[in-house]
Amino acid sequence: MASMDLVQRWVALAGAETRRLGADLVARYGEEHRRYHNREHLTVVLDLVDELADHAADADAVRLGAWFHDAVYDPERADNEELSARLAERMLTDTDLPPAMIAEVARLVRLTITHAPEPQDSNGQVLCDADLAILAASPTDYAAYASAVREEYAFVPEEFFTTGRAEVLTSLLALPVLFQTPAARERFELKARHNLETELTLLRAQSPP
Repeated sequence: MASMDLVQRWVALAGAETRRLGADLVARYGEEHRRYHNREHLTVVLDLVDELADHAADADAVRLGAWFHDAVYDPERADNEELSARLAERMLTDTDLPPAMIAEVARLVRLTITHAPEPQDSNGQVLCDADLAILAASPTDYAAYASAVREEYAFVPEEFFTTGRAEVLTSLLALPVLFQTPAARERFELKARHNLETELTLLRAQSPP
């Protein structure tokens, strides 16, 4: 989706008076160092939130959470989600959104650290499912995703990246379920686990004995 179309999508959600905030967010997702966590990823997540919206208690809060979930993204930092949540709190304070909704948006952003929402957290389930849907992509698209993530971490030596990536994949596979909403679980769960296991096998094959 073109940057202008994304700005229009933000305006439709948050109001014309917040256009400047939407343009700022779109610019952030267009930063040069982003290879996966970019405007295309944002668009996919927003589309999936729309598809799963009936499951959410407050779909617009989830949409705002999607907009902010990778608003700050520096692969050399470990606190991107926290910084993104703080950015949401700061930027949304300049709107007429109620404080409770702003707090919910920030909570949802912080939830993407673990992708492990509580059983009763329908908003969190929708956002996490939309964010993780790439894991269930076709083999070709999944390989492109994995390659893009590696490009974002190009500054990390291969040995350390392989170890760290394997830890991430192992932790995801250890979750009781990857997808929380019934629709996403039926559509994505088995494909995602297959992709994760395949990538983990390849990573282990690359590791020195």
